Amino acid sequence: MPSGPAPPLPCKSVSAPAPRSSVPPRAASRASALPPPGPSASEEPAAPDPAKMARRSRHRLLLLLLRYLVVALDYHKAYGFSASKDHQVVTAIEYQEVILACKYPKKTISSRLEWKKLGRSVSFVYYQQALQGDFKDRAEMIDFSIRIKNVTRNDAGKYRCEVSAPSEQGQNLEEDTLTLEVLVAPAVPSCEVPSSALRGTVVELRCQDKEGNPAPEYTWFKDGIRLLENPKLGSPSANSSYTMNTKSGTLQFNTVSKLDSGEYSCEARNSVGHRRCPGKRMQVDDLNVSGIIAAVVVVALVISVCGLGVCYAQRKGYFSKETSFQKSSSASKATAMSENDFKHTKSFII
Repeated sequence: MPSGPAPPLPCKSVSAPAPRSSVPPRAASRASALPPPGPSASEEPAAPDPAKMARRSRHRLLLLLLRYLVVALDYHKAYGFSASKDHQVVTAIEYQEVILACKYPKKTISSRLEWKKLGRSVSFVYYQQALQGDFKDRAEMIDFSIRIKNVTRNDAGKYRCEVSAPSEQGQNLEEDTLTLEVLVAPAVPSCEVPSSALRGTVVELRCQDKEGNPAPEYTWFKDGIRLLENPKLGSPSANSSYTMNTKSGTLQFNTVSKLDSGEYSCEARNSVGHRRCPGKRMQVDDLNVSGIIAAVVVVALVISVCGLGVCYAQRKGYFSKETSFQKSSSASKATAMSENDFKHTKSFII
């Protein structure tokens, strides 16, 4: 036999054995038949979250408010009511003219206009196609607006114009509200300046105005020269012991000195105007000379009155009558004593 390599054997495909399941077939079928896991009968349901309940209640309340708002808007649209959202503020200077404008597109013959001034009690300004009250003589109508020729501080306040006119939906009513502010210049302020002061004491000067609008600011003058609000910024020789309040109008000297003697005046000023009170002199002394003089005069008057009274009494004889009465009373007492002594002596003798 001839020698040589053996022919290769034919290859056979070998398949891997399938893995065996650890669960028996019957157990697997039973497991697939069981219902999905859930809470057992012995377990209690979880308590509701109070935060979630609060959020739900708020959402319900908001929905309810929105429903009411929609109903109100539908009501106003159905009856043709509208109000201006822009609240006007009109500013005027006293004794000048001002126009109170009513924002309405167009005036028609069938439209009805009313102007009212609001406050504690509502008063008519324009009613039944005529101006009312004192507006008759100092105001006029320009379409729906009012032109006041001579405005006063009493005119300040809130006004409302009401316009009603027929429309396709019925009677249409529109309103417009505005506020009138009247600026007033200050009057002559009242100034309180002491005529005399004692050196080293605290002295306060007062200035006040009750008519200015807006409220004025106050400035003090000494001998016609304006005093600085901050005295430390002035010259070193000037007295820096005072405090000026421009809002309340007070000028206070913490320790007044002789250098503070002079004529003082006060000025009230706002955006409309300014007024100044007449100057008043303040004298600072070491002693209160005026007080001493007044006391001496009073004492002299009292002494003079007493002396005149004594002289008058002497002339009328009031003092002589009193002396004679005293003499007669003493004589009668002496007589009575002598009679008693006599009786006592007589009885003793008996």
